[in-house]
Parts: sequence; structure tokens; C-alpha cells
Amino acid sequence: MNKLWRIFATGLCFTIFALGGLVLTILILPLQRVFCKDTLAAQQQSRKTVQYATKLFIGIMQFTKTSHFTVKNRRKLSDFRGTVVICNHPSLIDVVLLISVIPNAVCIVKANLFKNPFIRGVLSNTGYISNDNAEQLIEDCRDSLAQGNNLIIFPEGTRTTPNMPLKFKRGVANIVIRCGSPIQCFKLKINPTTLTKNEKWYRVPVRKFQVDLNLMPAVPMPKAQEEAPISLLSRIYTRELEQFYNKELESNVRLKS
Repeated sequence: MNKLWRIFATGLCFTIFALGGLVLTILILPLQRVFCKDTLAAQQQSRKTVQYATKLFIGIMQFTKTSHFTVKNRRKLSDFRGTVVICNHPSLIDVVLLISVIPNAVCIVKANLFKNPFIRGVLSNTGYISNDNAEQLIEDCRDSLAQGNNLIIFPEGTRTTPNMPLKFKRGVANIVIRCGSPIQCFKLKINPTTLTKNEKWYRVPVRKFQVDLNLMPAVPMPKAQEEAPISLLSRIYTRELEQFYNKELESNVRLKS
């Protein structure tokens, strides 16, 4: 009975998520734009609304006893400004949790999601950034960071394959180096694992899953060498970030065993 309830509750939560995105897209966010003519102020207000919506969604998941969420060092997050926020990506709900706790968060999202009828209005009204064009992406990130927004990026570009080492793409390193922005590293732990890559939503774990979000030390950028191309620095920094995260995750596995 417990498992059947969690299957039902998980489906209910995702239904609420989809309907909530639709309501935000066609009603709430457009109505806010009517009363706020300044584009940047309207986007900031939309991001606050989306943050409240994600907090409500997290609360529903906890109320239905499908999951429990813990965020450590929560008070430090309110000081983030113009920061690149990176995290490992073990499950489907990672971005929802990050948006709920990171102030003024802007996400870098896949271009095809701007065509999704349930969330395209959310993406366009909040000033979220498309990954469609690499050069334009850097410019959009630079402008957003200069406005004090915090960029949420998953360095892997997709959800982690369970029990496999993390493989980072160079996008994060390029943005941090070329925009000269500070970076904050987070680690997500989910036990038992669920909603992983290629896993159906109804494959619920054997018990309510626990999600822990931890703020980690920032990995310093490599020192710029004379005439060293950005492409080289990006490769070096990507490798350092990747090694740092894999070491952290390996230590968790050893402690668990």
C-alpha cells in the first residue's frame, strides 16, 4: 500500500507541476507583465513568482511523503549575487530544488524547451537563457550576471548516469573565465536514487527518498598564463572541476559502505 501511494503521489506531483507551469505561462506571468512595464524588473518579479511556485511544489512532495529535502547552509545562499551556481545532476527534480533556494536564479536551458507549451512562457518571462548559440550564450550570461542574477548550470549538460563518473562539458568553465564571475559549487545526494536518467517516473524507490543539498568550497580558477588561450584554460578548469566532484562523490560512496 505504501508503494502504491507513492506511485500515485508522484504522478499527482508531476501533474501539479505541469498544470502549474501552464497557469504561470498563460495567466500569472502575463498578468504581472501588464503591471510592470520595465523588462528587467518584470523578469525579476517573474523569477520571484517561479521561486515561490517551486517552493510550493517541494512542499507538496514532502506533504505527500514521497520525499524529504534538506538544504545545508541555507542562510549563506541569500548573499549570492552575480554568481555561477553549479551542481551535479542525479535526478529530474534537481533544478526545481535549486530554483527554490537560490535567489534571483536564471537557468541555462535547452533551446527546444522554449517550444514546450507547459513551460515556454515561464522561460521567456523569467529571462532564462537558451543554449542555442554558443557565442550569444556567453553574451547573455555576461549581461545576466552583471544584473546581479545567479546562473544555475549543470556542468554535465544532462542527468548523471547512475554509478558512472561525472563527465563535465566545457560550458561552465568558458562562462566563468570569459565573464570573470564568482562560482559556487553544490553537491546533491539522493537516497535511494530515483528519477535518474532513462528511469520512468513510476519506478518509485523502496522507501521515501531523501534529498540533501550541500554548499561546497569553490574550486579556484587556474591562474592565467601569459598568452594562454581561453580554450586551454577552459580545458584545465573543466578537468579540475570534474576531478573535484568525482572525488567528493567517491568519498560519499566510501562513507556509505
